[in-house]
Amino acid sequence: MAGSLDSSAPGSPSGSGTSHPGARFGLPESGIGAVAGFGRRLAGVTLDWLLAYALTLGFLGLDALGGSAIGWWVWLVWAVLTALPTALFGMTPGMVAVGIRVARVDMAAVVGFRAVARTILLGLVIPPLIRDEDGRGWHDRASATIVIRSRSRA
Repeated sequence: MAGSLDSSAPGSPSGSGTSHPGARFGLPESGIGAVAGFGRRLAGVTLDWLLAYALTLGFLGLDALGGSAIGWWVWLVWAVLTALPTALFGMTPGMVAVGIRVARVDMAAVVGFRAVARTILLGLVIPPLIRDEDGRGWHDRASATIVIRSRSRA
């Protein structure tokens, strides 16, 4: 078939009916390097949002709570707090806390545009909720990334 990829190669997105999430990318079924579950991902992003909220209040002060623009400031702080560490280290502070990280499906570093695009889509909330059989939301598919476990126990 023209244009098909070898499904046995790590990072290859072709093939269906795999035995476990991430199998088509050469990822293990469990342990370090396995696809991170939705609960860990949700916990990580929640911690990042809480950190962004705390940092925003720290800079703007408690008087900002009544203002209508605080939501946009929190989103902006969260976006920087997410895109920059993801591009540089493959993980955000919340991801470090729950033991997960972002990796490209070819296991190369997540840098530049991919990290920014992934962050913007993640910030829109709906893209992460629509997931494929590997647990990848639209934000991960658009940036060719997958979230994996970086340690066995959180």
